Amino acid sequence: MAGLRKLSVLLAFAFAALCLLTNVACTSTEAKQPAPQALPVKTSSIQLQQVPQVGEFVATVKSRRSASIQPQVDGSLTRILVKSGDSVRAGQVLMTIDPLKQQATVDQQRSTEAQKKATLDYNERELERQKALFESGVTSKRDYEIALQNYQNSKADWEASTAARVTQQRQLAYYNLTAPFAGIVGDIPVHIGDYVSPQTLLTTVDENAELEAYIYIPTDRTADIRMGLPVQIVTSKGELIEATKVDFISPQVDNALQGILVKAPLHGSLEKFRNAQLIKARVVWNTSPTPTVPVLAVTRIGGQPFVYVAAQTDKGTVAKQRSVVLGDTVGNDYAVTSGLQPGDKVIVSGIQFLADGVPVQPIS
Repeated sequence: MAGLRKLSVLLAFAFAALCLLTNVACTSTEAKQPAPQALPVKTSSIQLQQVPQVGEFVATVKSRRSASIQPQVDGSLTRILVKSGDSVRAGQVLMTIDPLKQQATVDQQRSTEAQKKATLDYNERELERQKALFESGVTSKRDYEIALQNYQNSKADWEASTAARVTQQRQLAYYNLTAPFAGIVGDIPVHIGDYVSPQTLLTTVDENAELEAYIYIPTDRTADIRMGLPVQIVTSKGELIEATKVDFISPQVDNALQGILVKAPLHGSLEKFRNAQLIKARVVWNTSPTPTVPVLAVTRIGGQPFVYVAAQTDKGTVAKQRSVVLGDTVGNDYAVTSGLQPGDKVIVSGIQFLADGVPVQPIS
């Protein structure tokens, strides 16, 4: 009986010791978990900037000095005196159409004119002779009037023949095709010996000056279109090439495109544009103060953009994930149409190490 009592006491002491050791171990484990340290981050205060509200369109560059060279007569090409890309002066001969047939017509008309002139000269002398005889009383008045009528008829015939010869001679000039102004020769799709007609496009001559941007604005923006509307010509990467303004608004709607044509002159950087070139044009409808956020502060999850904002809580400063709606880029910033207010502290460094609710320490 005494032995059993002693065993019970020993078991009690062992249990107490086990509990004590367990508590010490638990306390030691809890002491080894330090509080999470705040992550040093840089922040940027959200401010309002004047952000343009723009619409992007594909515009076409057109020159007011661009000509399609087509013949006014038909025939075979005998000479091509230029090649694509040549610079030509005003009046320079570009091509020649075989003029032999027309030259034969001119020669024939010239012969007819000479015949009519000979008849006129004879009738003129006859009129003078009949006039002298009539005045001396040798011939009747009727003979004089017949001579006068013959002279007038031959004179009219000669004048008509001369006019026809001049017309046919002027037609010869159409067989030499010339440049209407100084410019650059375009593609030449024809060859020597080809038969051409007034419907044949021989080439083009373009002067890379007096360029305009042709922009078609959708009809649903009719109320926003006005003279002097700012237009920005930009590269495919959004870099500004030239700033200009609308100087023409069409009074009609294009039936095919259902758009309104506006034009903007291109004054500078003409070496960057070519006639019929497609360019990107931004029409600036208006500007308004809008919050902006640095591009580096924006991250995306599943295509949804968001930022981290340094927010004050009872436990200190923490990173709060906030969804935003982005607008156009303004330099190195995004315009924010929803999600941020002026004065918000947006975290711009260490974004890859952040999570919602992580303690942070803003640094300058």
